[in-house]
Amino acid sequence: MLTYDKFFIGGEWVEPAGNETLKVMSPTTEEIIGSVPVATPADMDRAVAAAKAALTGEWADYTPQQRSALLAKVAEILTARQEEFTNLITSEVGAPYYFSMFGQVLSSTMVLNSFAQHTLNFPFEERRDGALGGQIIVRREPVGVCAGIIPWNVPLFITTLKVGPTLASGSTIVIKPAPETPLDANLFAEVLIEAGVPAGVVNIVAADREVGEYLVRHPDVNKVSFTGSTAAGRKIGAICGEQLKRCTLELGGKSAAIICDDANLDEAIPAIIQGGLMNNGQACVALTRVLAPASRYDEIRDALGAAVASQVAGDPANPENMCGPLIAERQRERVEGYIAKGRAEGATVVVGGGRPDEAKGHFVSPTLFADVTNDMTIAREEIFGPVLSLIKYDTLQDAIDMANDNDYGLAGACYTTDLEKGINVARKVRTGTFGVNTAQGMDFNGPFGGYKSSGVGRELGPEGIEAFCECKTISLPGGIDLPIGG
Repeated sequence: MLTYDKFFIGGEWVEPAGNETLKVMSPTTEEIIGSVPVATPADMDRAVAAAKAALTGEWADYTPQQRSALLAKVAEILTARQEEFTNLITSEVGAPYYFSMFGQVLSSTMVLNSFAQHTLNFPFEERRDGALGGQIIVRREPVGVCAGIIPWNVPLFITTLKVGPTLASGSTIVIKPAPETPLDANLFAEVLIEAGVPAGVVNIVAADREVGEYLVRHPDVNKVSFTGSTAAGRKIGAICGEQLKRCTLELGGKSAAIICDDANLDEAIPAIIQGGLMNNGQACVALTRVLAPASRYDEIRDALGAAVASQVAGDPANPENMCGPLIAERQRERVEGYIAKGRAEGATVVVGGGRPDEAKGHFVSPTLFADVTNDMTIAREEIFGPVLSLIKYDTLQDAIDMANDNDYGLAGACYTTDLEKGINVARKVRTGTFGVNTAQGMDFNGPFGGYKSSGVGRELGPEGIEAFCECKTISLPGGIDLPIGG
């Protein structure tokens, strides 16, 4: 059992102000695997104060080159502890072993290394000719103290999406991990200490939702970066709007995978399985609506059904099992409720629809629905479980219209042997990311975020650093030649 009795604040482990403890349960074994203290408002005050103080300490003098090197160092140490993190996340989240390794740990190191490179090239200061005859310097400065609110589905990866641009921009942050998955965040604190991250730059404090809201409302927090449900994002966005506080909201999705009539199914089906069932279907970018041409619908239904049936649900620590449990019993009940709605509204279960033969754990069998229409509940709402919906379309324009006919706009994909056609489809689907002949619409060098109810703002790429900066214009008279700083 992994037990922490202190918070990571100001570069050290400090005693909590209260005595409440959070027990962490494995969704696979339903046994307690660790514990952490639960923050009070006083603990959050201390964490925010440490982050604020760090803005004027040694951290303020770090150059972009030094910040880049620090990011690379954090990535290096995380890589060295890859197996330790992989095993912990598999136990803590219930994510399949290979997804924990590649989708969480290795992806996190890639994010940090990507930000390290972007930090070297980012225009923290740039010279422009002014419109009034002089010159201007456009300067991008740290936004200040940030709050990073982390979800439970891919906690380490999302943590690096917040910490990466924080270090790149010269800002500071208080990370609040989800109550279900605080252990990997505290292990990550050990990496930050070993890397030599200055005191107070990153603080990690587990808390319930009430104290999490206290952090969001804190007057010394300048920006909130939240990843989670659209419902929670609306509330956080409203708070930030009231306080004129900067925010980035990466929220839900109901993404469509469009199979064109010329698609190679031997290539398309494995990609859709990867994109739709990753992390047991608990992914905001999951390709859960599969749009198939009427001319090939039966063929695609059979091929996709066979592929879903091959996804073995069981102990995620066994690398042969590609589907683990859901995070909690409440989540399993939610997913099973959607499966019941699908049946009630006339969809047909091709594969799955129940529970695998597991004595313990919050498992739901990978499920494929056919005969789904785009107005059904299972086609419109984010299920966040291993459930795919197969929807028939007549023309490619119909498929594009169906893909766009949804409140969300986070991700998407299409599969075709005509690359130009695929790119044209991508241009017409209103989502923040889109993959052509790949399930990977997200790229760590490009901006990530969503349209519509999928969020506000962008993460990753140079745009991810921009979101953690304030812009300042300095106007100068003509006839001068001054160096540009960092």
